[in-house]
Amino acid sequence: MPFAFLQGSAFTDPANQAAAHAFALTPQEILINAALATVLGVLVAYVYRATHKGLSYSQSFTQTIVYVALVVALVMMVIGSSLARAFALVGALSIIRFRTVVKDTKDTAFVFAALALGMAAGTSNYLLAGVGLVFICSVAWFLDLTNFGALYKSEFILRFVFDQNADSSGYLERIKEASKRSNLLNIEPSGDGQLLKLTYDIQLEEESDAEKFVSSMKQVEGVSEVILIVSKNDIDY
Repeated sequence: MPFAFLQGSAFTDPANQAAAHAFALTPQEILINAALATVLGVLVAYVYRATHKGLSYSQSFTQTIVYVALVVALVMMVIGSSLARAFALVGALSIIRFRTVVKDTKDTAFVFAALALGMAAGTSNYLLAGVGLVFICSVAWFLDLTNFGALYKSEFILRFVFDQNADSSGYLERIKEASKRSNLLNIEPSGDGQLLKLTYDIQLEEESDAEKFVSSMKQVEGVSEVILIVSKNDIDY
């Protein structure tokens, strides 16, 4: 009779059935889901590294993308279809406070991508995980190759100090000879008014060498402190 009671109450209760179903994952399924989440995280991290722009690249953040995908997959396997465990997990995670500042707003998108792919892998939605990965990586590559959102494509930032007592035609001619185009970005006069700090955005000719160009600029009369910065990234002038 007690056994019949258990059959009629505990094993027929919807919550218990959901819990039993959630823990019905075989070791093979757990390994497959965890491995898939790790592979998805690695691929997303690789695309992030390849398409990253700016001066805020972090190896730690790249590895975090892989961890996020794997951990979320494990979390989804723990939750299964149990609503109670889902709320319990939210309450437990609410204790943690993340204070890491995201320097690049695009980094947030890759974190969410790892979250979504980890959830798909953890719930055994392999087709969704595969299609989602292809689309996310394809969009990331497309935006990077087309330089989407940029006002113009830039190669180098040229900075140097010029003595106003010299003839400015010297450095202007040198820049014109070595570059396809050049735009004056900033002029900063010194306190005594004798020197000018000039900043140019330039695109060198294909046959021009960056080191030789810097050397030739230093030989121009009145020019000093020549700096050439690779400007494929976002730089504040």
